[in-house]
Amino acid sequence: MSQKIDVSIISSGANIADARLHRLTNALLRHGLVVELFAPGNPADAPALTPEALSATADAQALTTGTHSLTADAPSLHTSSLIIRPCTNPLTRGTGMLPRYLRSRTFGIRARGKVLYALSPESFLPTLSWISFTNIVKSKSAQRVVAVDLYEDYLRVLKDRGWAKKYFGILGAIAKSDTKAALWAAQRAALTTVADTQVPPFHAKQRLVVRNLPDHSMLTQSGVRDAQPRAIYIGDLRTSRGLRTMLDAAKLSPDWCFDFVGAIAPADQGYVQSWLVENPEPASRIVFHGKLAPRDAWQVARGAWVGLSLLEPTPAFIEAVPSKLYEYMAVGLATISSPLPRCVELIEKSGSGAIAAGPEAVSAQLRAWQSNPRDLDQIRANAHAWAAANLDSNAEYDRLAQAIAHLR
Repeated sequence: MSQKIDVSIISSGANIADARLHRLTNALLRHGLVVELFAPGNPADAPALTPEALSATADAQALTTGTHSLTADAPSLHTSSLIIRPCTNPLTRGTGMLPRYLRSRTFGIRARGKVLYALSPESFLPTLSWISFTNIVKSKSAQRVVAVDLYEDYLRVLKDRGWAKKYFGILGAIAKSDTKAALWAAQRAALTTVADTQVPPFHAKQRLVVRNLPDHSMLTQSGVRDAQPRAIYIGDLRTSRGLRTMLDAAKLSPDWCFDFVGAIAPADQGYVQSWLVENPEPASRIVFHGKLAPRDAWQVARGAWVGLSLLEPTPAFIEAVPSKLYEYMAVGLATISSPLPRCVELIEKSGSGAIAAGPEAVSAQLRAWQSNPRDLDQIRANAHAWAAANLDSNAEYDRLAQAIAHLR
């Protein structure tokens, strides 16, 4: 008899190493749900809760005795209560728009869960349509439901993307139309989760804000500072997220080393390559790790001094609180943030870092902390204490897991 699957997570866009995908999946696993995961990328980068993280669940003993196997009908990898469905078809495993489109149309059809939880907007309408169609011929007890998750305000994100302006704006117009269709579907899903209060839709059958609070099972504490001053950044690397500001700050901070973890946006790859060739000395102090699974990514925090979060004030970011601010605090790092309003409020309230606009200001702050390490250590302690007292990750993710469980 085939295994009962509670939730099928459908991520046609975000890679299997995506941090929010890991947080949401971990929350469901900790709640004792059997999860089926569809996502592109290397299955080795999938969420993998430790026995310690699972021990809080009532079924911990059963969940931590999982095996690895392949099914005959569809390749899959079983790990505890997580079933990974890797992309094996050449048409769907690529990184371009066509494979992503095909994934958004096929993952929902392949999914076997009682709840289909779609994390990529292009999959919302196809998944909802498919489940609505199949429910017509099912008994009420056998009918399935759709939940969706929105990472950010996608209509505003389109304004940040250069490709949306290409070909006389045709690509942007198509993307805008698809995004509006996704929001229409999100309003009609059984559950709609959003990553922050300002993320639409604001009206849905059941709307739940699930912030990107730290999942401690994925994090590594910074601990004792390395002898060599070091700053880190974890996230997508693109101009709007402060890539060029960080490179220029590195150039102005000759005593500092830098670890950048994340994929470089295609539009910025040429600039980075040229910058590294033209600036060999600062380039020797920068390590580009590429995109890593969250647990691997946060290994760079051990011994680091500072975390960087230098988002530009674009329409998508002006009202945002980057998840890395919470995570830097949780692992005991001081933060340097750009002056986005909510980031300023958070850092001032917690005493967890400093605000800097531009590479000169970032470099000046790094040099100031290097000269006064006691001040830095106090800020790091403030950050860690504030996170422990104010960021109730367990409650946040328990609400999500309970809401999903009630849909079954």
